[in-house]
Amino acid sequence: MTNFSYTSIPEKERRPTIGLIVLQSDETVENEINRWLPPDQFDVLVSRVPSGEEVTEETLGAMAGHITQSASLFPRSSRFEAVAYCCTSGTSVIGAEKVAELVKAGCDTKRVINPLTALVEACEKRNIKRLAFLSPYIETVSNHLRDVVREHGIESPVFGTFSEGEEAKVAWIDQASIRSAAKQLAEQGTVDGIFLSCTNLKTFGLIEELEEDLGLPVLSSNYVLAESLKN
Repeated sequence: MTNFSYTSIPEKERRPTIGLIVLQSDETVENEINRWLPPDQFDVLVSRVPSGEEVTEETLGAMAGHITQSASLFPRSSRFEAVAYCCTSGTSVIGAEKVAELVKAGCDTKRVINPLTALVEACEKRNIKRLAFLSPYIETVSNHLRDVVREHGIESPVFGTFSEGEEAKVAWIDQASIRSAAKQLAEQGTVDGIFLSCTNLKTFGLIEELEEDLGLPVLSSNYVLAESLKN
């Protein structure tokens, strides 16, 4: 056997590390975040959190009991620039401050972000006060999220949903359906922008196309998450 010596990559030469806490049922967010964040600029690590097959306020709230454990499963040596809890509706039920507390109890991170807070920041940046809101979920879950967004001064007078209660099916809603629904919502009222809610909804590649067609800012859960992670 031959023993070799080695040198370590200096900390100043290491890329910033980003963490994603992804729902067990989510089949979309990892791929989209990795496409929006340049791989030569960020290292992205992923942990999973147990989530219900059906999307209700009860199953969303139950994730609070698992977030710290999920955060603790990241490599213990990792020091994160930011960790994202990747659930828009879950954040609205649990609360952004509580999510941050739970994540920081499990890992070492400078920031904790989530799609809800990232949406509010994106709207403030673009001076959006009235959103056309597209959700994949049943109305009760969607309305709770809209209520929380309204508390931040952002109305959603135009609302549409695919009324899907089963999380596994959300990931496979095709982009033609999303595109059509977004365009129909944009025609229904005077709004400043459009929001495509849910990290499990496939929106990569749609944003610029819809903005060009509709002449409005278009945001999605994964897009605003990526934007916030870059900052």
